[in-house]
Amino acid sequence: MKLIIPALGPFYDRWGGIAETLLRIVVGGALVTHGYVKIQDPFGAAGMVEGLGFYPGAFWSPLLSATEFFGGIFLAIGFLTRPAALAAMIVLLVTVWFHWIVMAQGYAGAEKSIIWAAACFYFVIHGGKRWSVDRLIGRSF
Repeated sequence: MKLIIPALGPFYDRWGGIAETLLRIVVGGALVTHGYVKIQDPFGAAGMVEGLGFYPGAFWSPLLSATEFFGGIFLAIGFLTRPAALAAMIVLLVTVWFHWIVMAQGYAGAEKSIIWAAACFYFVIHGGKRWSVDRLIGRSF
């Protein structure tokens, strides 16, 4: 595709990888932040996940905790990027469903999860890219 301002091409080429890496780190870091409290008490969210319709909560709560915390770390460093992003995306889409359908808040309650899920979907498709552990070890899922 031709750029309207061709002189911007080198700027985009130089900073594109940094922008992708920054997005991956921010999304992963946000997941870690949300998962940190849950991972300290992995069964503490059992009531919440049962409220979403996932029974037994004692099974799903630790899974949610691990997905957010460890999946966020993996996504941030770009290790097993695609599976980590896929797991996070699924969790985020469940929160979208919860806000949109269960709580009937529509977009107003789900906008952050929609944005995060879209960012995770990007990494499901593209992987960790230039500055990632996946690239460092020469393997990608």
